Amino acid sequence: MSSSSSSDDSDEDIILQILINLPRPRRFKDRSNPLQDYDDLDFKCRFRLSKETFMILLHMIGDSIKHKTNRSSSLSPVLQLLIALRYYATGAFQMVLGDHIQVHKSTVCRVIKTVSTEIARLRPHFIEFPSTVAEQQRVQLGFFRLHQFPRVIGALDCSHIRIQSPKSDIGEQFRNRKGWPGSVHDSTIFDNSLIRAKFENNEFGNTFLLGDGGYPCRNYLLTPLLNPRTEAERKYQVYFEYI
Repeated sequence: MSSSSSSDDSDEDIILQILINLPRPRRFKDRSNPLQDYDDLDFKCRFRLSKETFMILLHMIGDSIKHKTNRSSSLSPVLQLLIALRYYATGAFQMVLGDHIQVHKSTVCRVIKTVSTEIARLRPHFIEFPSTVAEQQRVQLGFFRLHQFPRVIGALDCSHIRIQSPKSDIGEQFRNRKGWPGSVHDSTIFDNSLIRAKFENNEFGNTFLLGDGGYPCRNYLLTPLLNPRTEAERKYQVYFEYI
């Protein structure tokens, strides 16, 4: 009996090892669809874009991010854009994002890179300074409609973009006043820009830029007042709360 029992145990161990080493079956989970799951307000809170703007962006890059295969596991352009936008909005770990829409973190990584590249290709369509008189008038009208501020064709600010320090021995040269890498002051960046040179050459006529307290006040660059006293000064100051 003991010999038979030992043989049975040995067979069970072999079967167990075989089962352990078998490749796991590939499972396809039902993925959520935030466009259907959330109303307009909740969608914008989570993805920083309205559903309408989302659909416009999807129309512009959808064909470029569409997979060339019809495999059932491939991500649609809709889900790819949702993944990327959620990453931009939260900066969450890629595994967390993958769990949210039920895809692997390596897929999330590839999707973010692909979508980001295609969005960056849209830059010439959206990021440009008004050069013609007609464009300047259109921008001025937009600023005036917002807060009745006349002759404004642009607003200045700087954004911190995290980068990897090029070399460890010069890393401190890239650390800014907020403790992040990037030591150049906002006004220095503007002073070295082509836009500043064009304003200095009076190429934009009798128009203004608006900037926060990090920029010097100039005849073409308006900045907040330190201590507004009159009603006119207070009205002027209110606008800077929105830039």
